[in-house]
This record gives sequence, C-alpha cells and structure tokens, in this order.
Amino acid sequence: MNSVSMKEWPKTAYPKALVSIVASVGGLALFLLLASTFLVSQPIGSTVRGYFYGVESSRKIDSDIVNPFVDRGKSNLTAFTGHGNEVISQNVGTKSVESGEGDGKVTVIENNRSPESQDKNETSDSGQVKSENSKDKFPRSTVTQEEDGNRSSSPNDAGLRKSDSFSSNNLPTDITETVESSAATTNLSRANVVDSDCDLYHGKWIYDSTGPLYTNNSCPVLTQMQNCQGNGRPDKDYENWRWKPSQCDLPRFDPKKFLELMRGKTLAFIGDSVARNQMESMLCILWQVEAPKNRGNRKMQRYYFRSTSTMIVRIWSSWLVRQTSEPFDFAPAGVVKLHLDAPDDGFMEYITGFDVIVLSSGHWFAKQSVYVLNNEIVGGQLWWPDNSRQQKINNIEAFGVSVETILTAMGTHPNYTGLTIVRSYSPDHYEGGAWNTGGSCTGKEKPAEEGELVENGFTNIMHEKQVMGFNRAIKKKINKSKLKLMDITDAFSYRHDGHPGPYRSPDPNKITKRGPDGRPPPQDCLHWCMPGPVDTWNELVFEIIRREFHDGQNSSR
Repeated sequence: MNSVSMKEWPKTAYPKALVSIVASVGGLALFLLLASTFLVSQPIGSTVRGYFYGVESSRKIDSDIVNPFVDRGKSNLTAFTGHGNEVISQNVGTKSVESGEGDGKVTVIENNRSPESQDKNETSDSGQVKSENSKDKFPRSTVTQEEDGNRSSSPNDAGLRKSDSFSSNNLPTDITETVESSAATTNLSRANVVDSDCDLYHGKWIYDSTGPLYTNNSCPVLTQMQNCQGNGRPDKDYENWRWKPSQCDLPRFDPKKFLELMRGKTLAFIGDSVARNQMESMLCILWQVEAPKNRGNRKMQRYYFRSTSTMIVRIWSSWLVRQTSEPFDFAPAGVVKLHLDAPDDGFMEYITGFDVIVLSSGHWFAKQSVYVLNNEIVGGQLWWPDNSRQQKINNIEAFGVSVETILTAMGTHPNYTGLTIVRSYSPDHYEGGAWNTGGSCTGKEKPAEEGELVENGFTNIMHEKQVMGFNRAIKKKINKSKLKLMDITDAFSYRHDGHPGPYRSPDPNKITKRGPDGRPPPQDCLHWCMPGPVDTWNELVFEIIRREFHDGQNSSR
C-alpha cells in the first residue's frame, strides 16, 4: 500500500485545496452580488424589503392612541393603521357581479333639465352611537335637531320610456343588451371607462339587473326610515337603475379600491339629514368588505376602517352657518338666529383634520329662523313680528348667502388643504301638497320620463342660488384646498321612485293607500331608500376623489 510522505504533502494536496477554496469564495461572492441586486429590484424587491425592513410594520399600531382631528398635513394618518387581519366580510345577501354574463335588459331614461315640483320633509335620526374615547372634542350641535321641514309641490305620475341605447353606437331604442361586468366597469385604469374630463352630471338612467351594491339585510347601520324593503315596500326595481353619463361610464363602486384610495385619510359628511342618508349609504357599501370600528357619539359619528386607516365621519350642521337662540334685537329667545355671514364653528374647528368633506344643505331654509347679516336682522322664515318692518332677504336669498359664506371660509382657511365636494340641492317629490299637507309620492316605481316632469320653481331657484354662491366662493379662494360641485339636482329630479313614501316605518298596520277623502298617507318624499338612488352619489364622490388623488388634477373649478 503506497502512501504519501509528510514531505510530499505540500506539493500535492495543498495547491488543490487552495484552488478549491478560492473558487468557492468567488462563487459565493458572485451569488451574493446577484442576490442583493435581485432583492432590491421592483416589484418583488419592495415586497421583500417590507418583510425584512418593517416597511409595513405601522399597520400593527393601534389607532386608539392617535387623535385624527389634530392639525396635520396630508396623509399624516399613515401611522394610524390597524390590524388588517381583523377585517370582517359582510357579503350576506349581495349579488355577485364578477361575471358579465347577465341576462338583464337595459332600458334607458334620458334626462334633460326639467325638475319636478317638490316639498320638504326632514325626519329625525333614529340611531345613536356610543363614544369609545371620552377625551375627544366634539361639535356643539347635535343630531337630535333633525326635524320636519315644509314646502309645497306638484309632480305628475311616472312612466317608463325606452330611449337612447346603453352604448354609444346608436343602437335601436328597443334593443336589449347584456349588462357589462363589474370587473370591467370598476377597472379604473382603463382609459375607455372614465375620461377624467368627462361631464358626470348629464346623462341617462339605465336599468341594470345586476342589482345594488348591498341589501337592506347586509348593512347594520341603515336607518330604519330608509329601510324601504324592511318596512314593507313591495316593489324593488328602484334599486336597479344606474346613472350613465352621456360621454363616459360611471364605474360601479369598488369598496376595496375606495379604501385603498383613501388610505390614511378621513372623509367627512357635514350637513343635514340628507347628509346622514348619504353617509349611511357610504358605510353600507364599505361594510361589504370590512366592518369598521365605531368611534363616535351623538355629536360626531366616526367609523374607522383598520385595513387602510380610513375614517368616515359625520357632523350635524342644519344650515352650515352659525346659529344662536339668545334674544337679538327685536327677535326673542327661542327662535333660531342664523348669522349668514359666519360659518358654523361646530365643524369649522375640525376641518384641518379632514382630507375630503362632502357638504349638504338647503332644506332647512324652509324652517323657522331669523336671518342676521352684518349684525342686523334682515329677514326671517315663518317668523316676522309685523308688516311694518320690511324684510331685505327671504329664505332663498339667505341660502345663497350661506353657501358663499361657508365655502369662502373653507377656501380662505390658512390650514385647510382638503377637497371640498358640494353636493347640489337634493330634489324631493311631493305631489298634491307639502310634506305636512298630504303631499305624496306613493306608487312611483320607475324614473320619470322627460315629458312627465313639472318645472319646480323652488328647486330651480334654490339650485341657482347654490351655484351662484359656489362660483362667488371660487373667486375668493386663496388657500391650497380644492372645491368641486357635484351637481346632482337635474339627474335626480327624475328619481321620484327612490323615496320611502309611506314605507318609512316598519309598522305593519301603516296606511299605504289614500283614504276615502282622497288624502294620501304620511309620506317621506325627501330622503332616499337604501339601497337606492342615493348610492349613486357615492359613486360620483368616488370618481371625484379618484380624479383628484389618483390623476393628480389639482385645479379647482
């Protein structure tokens, strides 16, 4: 047996071992170089960095320790994230719309400028919210102020007409079409779905058998007065009409995309009971993908979505301007005094904490109040001492002044940089009288045709004054905030079918037909059924926000 002596070892084994080690070290170095380059590359690199370097670790921070209403810059709530694994699915009773293989017929109602006669009927909130954080500051006004208003009206019965086709190909008006899949209509990255310059407010109502985004049984925060199906309304087609702008498509609301778009941001609905109606619609839609955490009380409702640190807020403000009840000049105590040249401090102190604000007002100007301007009583509604004193401003003029006042205050606030969306005057549809004198919308099951609409002078002039106040405020805006008008008045003048009518109560013995004397039962023809047309408002809000935050179009109009 031959063996290598100790003297021969360095000449044989050592050189081979050295070469092997050098080769291994070189190969390892090359591997590490390539691997590190791969890890920092996109898009995989961003995910890997998130896991290894804690980019996403802020999601584990409990937002209870953060006050969302302190002054801050945009997206300062990114550390306000919560536990994404606590998201609860609420898809009970909803229809799947992932497929475009529907068999629904598409019918079109084309809308032109011709609103119906309408009246006021604001009913009070029924649900109250408990506070989880007693240290938070809240506005002075309360939601218990939502009461009934009054005005007169007179629209005609509704009918249905097939007009322009669903697409832009000028197909025959009697053709039936397959409903587009929501996967296509909600793909916001497709250029042919939404043109950012497209006019969203002129178009037509199209019947879509896909159905609503939620049901009355899948939303735990739905106010009973708007739960038309739960209150016994027998028809359901009013839930299926969707708004189609003339020059583009308005995508169906995608809750997940909306929450992602609003990551770390706060959306506030400020105004009257119609603002509550819209806020609850937003919550019902979002609830289908995540159950929010309730952090509000009677003065300020707040719902927090942990997955994206998004907050939905509602603050009650009847007129949006300052109101007092103390005696003033010849107006006694107890009558509300509206200071038309001063904004409502009850919510103005919070606006720097909001990224998006949706304003709602107008219907309370039909209620009793005294108008104060430049520290002088200039008019009143349903109150005036005697005919010897001349009124300088009526309720319509007062509304226009209030719009200019509040929007100017927001547009000149030194620390407010958010997006303000002014939802235009919401039409009501009382027929044959006011809300308290037998006005009715019973039996309206489909959108009205153009020929059925009766010009409503009050709605028209209120809308006109609102737009005038908006335009004046635009000229005075000096800060970096953005101001947008969501002009729904014309389109929704056709939706006399979308109100609760007599189905505003769960009482099984409620009267739903006219009495022997021809008088209709008590009606709510101001607020909107849920699900129903009001959900379209939030689709429009989504599109406005998308244009501002996603497309980076910061110009104000």
